[in-house]
Amino acid sequence: MGKRTLIDWHFEIANYLLLTVIGIMMFFPFLYIASYSLSEPSKLPQGLIMLPAGFTVEAYIRAFQDPAVFRSILISVGRTVLGPALMIFVTSMAAYCLTRNDFLGVRFWRKFFVFTMYFSSGLIPLYVLIVQLHLSKSFYVYIIPTAISVFSMILIKTYIESLPDSLEEAAVVDGANDLTVFWRVIFPLCLPVIAAMVLFSAVGQWNNFMDTQLYNAMNPELFTLQYVLYQTLSNANNASLMQSSAANPTANTVTPEGLKMAITMITVLPVMMIYPFLQRYFIKGMLVGSIKG
Repeated sequence: MGKRTLIDWHFEIANYLLLTVIGIMMFFPFLYIASYSLSEPSKLPQGLIMLPAGFTVEAYIRAFQDPAVFRSILISVGRTVLGPALMIFVTSMAAYCLTRNDFLGVRFWRKFFVFTMYFSSGLIPLYVLIVQLHLSKSFYVYIIPTAISVFSMILIKTYIESLPDSLEEAAVVDGANDLTVFWRVIFPLCLPVIAAMVLFSAVGQWNNFMDTQLYNAMNPELFTLQYVLYQTLSNANNASLMQSSAANPTANTVTPEGLKMAITMITVLPVMMIYPFLQRYFIKGMLVGSIKG
């Protein structure tokens, strides 16, 4: 590498300053929400706060004591675990099929899947289809419609095509059939890109609430945590969370705003805690998928 010029130094300093400002802007909302949720209502000042005013976890205790919140956590965890598992199972096998030139109609299927990335049926036909398939008002609506991801399929297909053909040929010579070749040879070698796709899918499943709004809004038993948060934020006087003060011994120390902040933190904390340890899989998976474009 050549010697850095004055312009390079200025450019690097400007980059650091810009990234620092962006980082502060992105981190401050989380700091404010966390501080507010841990503050004692009687000590909260007017305006923004950086640190908790007093300290109490009553809002979190009250949130977890609410049956709706606890049930929604189970639903969100369930879809976050089962959804990516089914997606990888279906998508990886479809990706492997598209790498096989002897697969019937492989050229048509490649173009067909790419076509679906640019053109969709729209919300109303999709809603009608989900209802006709009897997936609405059920837990299956969270995982079956997302069983295949074309974006993930293309990345996995690209990665499989980068593997040496001799591996598959050697397995076939040893008597392995297509399923054995895929599950015992190809799939283990695809773990880097599959890990990235699983993380993409898991984060999407955890954060999604629109499918609950569309298909399960009439069934409180299937509300996800994100949807409960959405309802809480959209309803300033949430009756299910803030019942009568007389029946609730923590009502004097918990306000609706504090509950909103606590539930917000509950929804974002899992992703915030897991992401720093797994972000390398995101980066590695995307780089792997971009090798052949």
